[in-house]
Amino acid sequence: MDTKTCKLSVANENGRISVLQLTDAHLFADEAGTLLGVRTASSFKAVLSSILNQEISFDFVVVTGDISQDYSVNSYKRFAHMVSVLEVPVFFVPGNHDDGPLMYRIFGDFGVHTERSLVCGNWHFIFLNSEVYSVPHGWVERSELNFLKQQYEAYPDLNTVVLVHHLPRLVHSRWLDTQTMHNQDEFNNFISNFPNIKLVLCGHVHQEVDEMFNNIRYISTPSTSIQFEPYSHDFALDMQGPGWRYLQFDPNGQISTQVYRLPAGRFVPDSGVEGY
Repeated sequence: MDTKTCKLSVANENGRISVLQLTDAHLFADEAGTLLGVRTASSFKAVLSSILNQEISFDFVVVTGDISQDYSVNSYKRFAHMVSVLEVPVFFVPGNHDDGPLMYRIFGDFGVHTERSLVCGNWHFIFLNSEVYSVPHGWVERSELNFLKQQYEAYPDLNTVVLVHHLPRLVHSRWLDTQTMHNQDEFNNFISNFPNIKLVLCGHVHQEVDEMFNNIRYISTPSTSIQFEPYSHDFALDMQGPGWRYLQFDPNGQISTQVYRLPAGRFVPDSGVEGY
């Protein structure tokens, strides 16, 4: 784990930062590994190909967790090799299916940034760990909150984005809301004390969420693998295609964003399963 702050220059002359968010790839050591009927390496490769074909420029990539499904070194090596085609810096946070300590040890050797603080233009990005090893729900430890405070106070005049795997909001899906960040009230109350935090950017819920709470925007993004049916009482899969998100950050604190997806029907999960 690298505790230094990474500093990137802004390519856009108006100071706007463009960012690609990928999340919940669920890769395996075995390239043929499947998650609920979807070959996740294939869906991730298809997402990357579509991103390259769009020819939309971005300054760096953020990956909001669940890069792996099997905690393996080879799954992380596969991810690093595949994402290198984007030819920009890549940053990450661990998810509940990841091995966070392993990621921080090895990703630097594979070309993925392990810094947990990034300054670019008028924006500061802080990467937090909500992983509780081998269980679905998340928890942000007090040490992580102290790290957030320390990082924020080092650049108090910058617009700030907090990145964390578990969305600290309910999505009104009974089964999925049992797997949320379990200390979300503590987390949300804590970050409300920092007026320049503009956004909390997440993965985990395998669906699109974009809402305001306490003057902070909360966003989650579709998975590059399987999708969860919004508002479902019991476990259910959504048949929409794998997705990704672009975000643009203006120097004045404004954020614009758009989600893209592969066409439905290309990577179809097994809808007969009752969980994962």
